Amino acid sequence: MSAYRSAGIFLLLTALATAISVPARLAADADATPLTDSLAQRMSLDAVEIARLELSEKLRAVGSADVAYGIGGAARLVGGLTLLAAAIPLWRAMRTYHSAAMGITAALLASSGIASALSGAAAIGLAVLAPDPQTVAVLGSDGGLGWARIAQPGDPESREAVMLPDVRVIEETLFSVRWVTGTLGFTLAGLALVTLAPVQWRMDGAPRVAAVAVGILGAAMLFIWVDAATVVHRITGIAFLVWLILAGLWLIAGRIMPRADQTPTP
Repeated sequence: MSAYRSAGIFLLLTALATAISVPARLAADADATPLTDSLAQRMSLDAVEIARLELSEKLRAVGSADVAYGIGGAARLVGGLTLLAAAIPLWRAMRTYHSAAMGITAALLASSGIASALSGAAAIGLAVLAPDPQTVAVLGSDGGLGWARIAQPGDPESREAVMLPDVRVIEETLFSVRWVTGTLGFTLAGLALVTLAPVQWRMDGAPRVAAVAVGILGAAMLFIWVDAATVVHRITGIAFLVWLILAGLWLIAGRIMPRADQTPTP
């Protein structure tokens, strides 16, 4: 099997895994914090208390949809591994067009795949250790963080706060690892597109026409670190999925070819 075809297949598999992972993860709504927002309006909470309550609420959201969240994590793990697998054949197929830029692109894609796989593994761990959805984080009278069961009819102990179990520390660590590695993986993929743009510019046909758009997309993906750019995140996420599909199809169909007037870079 040619390097072109291998790279294309792995990119399409990455696209498929991404298409599964994103909606599955969003099903847990782990980024919503309505309870914390309501408490912050009624109580005088400092930044640390708000942050801990927000994280606890996110963990509880994962517990409410642990199966979907686990499926999303597994798909992300697979997608990271397939992106890593695509890096080497992609470099072999396209290194003659611009050796330096393609080498950097392949290294960035491989690094992105590793980071994404780690993010997926952390998400799987979160799904396994997710807290009981019938509990909610509360602030104790001493200012400490505890857990209480949600009130149920005829349950006299439903408001009793309990000590924060040690497993919560593991959950909080996994949540942080999932976010950092996931964001890093998306950033590295964006940088890879930036360095890929000059490579595509040396090609002919549709890939060359899309070269500028690929570079712009890669730069826009770097805004993943800016919380205020939520709309941009959604647009770039969809656009990156489209790029994975198009690039995979172009490679498999043999549309990735050098320009007739371009001497390959050694």
